[in-house]
Formats: sequence, structure tokens, C-alpha cells
Amino acid sequence: MKRHPYVYAVLRAVPRVDRGEFVNVGVVLYCQALDYLQASVVIDPVRLRALAPDVDLDAVRTSAEAVVLACRTPVGSARENEGLAVRFGMLTAPRSTVVQPSPVHAGMTPDPGRSLARLLERLVAPPT
Repeated sequence: MKRHPYVYAVLRAVPRVDRGEFVNVGVVLYCQALDYLQASVVIDPVRLRALAPDVDLDAVRTSAEAVVLACRTPVGSARENEGLAVRFGMLTAPRSTVVQPSPVHAGMTPDPGRSLARLLERLVAPPT
């Protein structure tokens, strides 16, 4: 089974940017060799409210889902739509908003969709 390099970033909800505390809410994964760019999110209101009881869950959900949508559909300026590598770079650029990307990490996979699901389960889903 042929393995392909990929890069990914974890999406973090940061209810209070001034405190810098976060809860992982998603993963965005890009595999250039397979022309694959996707994101998945899982919003856990209990964990977010533990950090900030007054968190705007709708803002977190909207921001995280915007990343998912941006992976699937070209949006915004022509620069964002030059290719998936550019779009991944823009989605994972540091920013000071309610949903922020982690540093970018790399891996190898025969199936980026399965790797995305595995990363989501391991890094985002609430512990069982």
C-alpha cells in the first residue's frame, strides 16, 4: 500500500484569547499527492464551558464550520483559490480569533480520509 505525505493542524477554540486556554475542536488535513484538503470538527459544549462559562458556542461553531466549508469550496479572493496548498496555508496561518490553528504537523498515510478521522478521534473527541 503506497503511503503519501500529509500535513495537518488542529483547530483550537480559544474562548478567551487573553487567557490563551483552548479546547481542540477540529483537524484540517492536506495531502498534496492526492489533491486532498478536508477538515472535520467536533464541538463539545461541556469542555468549552469548563474554560469559559460565557463562551459564545455559536461563534465557535460558525468559525470552525467555516474552515470545513473553505476546504471543500473555493471562497474569497483569487489568492485563496490558487490551489489547495495556498488554501491550506491560509487556513492554518496564525490568528487571534475564537478558533485558531495549531502549528502544522506532518505524517504519512495511504488514506488521508482515514487519517483525518483517526486524528479527530485521537486529538479532538472527548475522552470516553
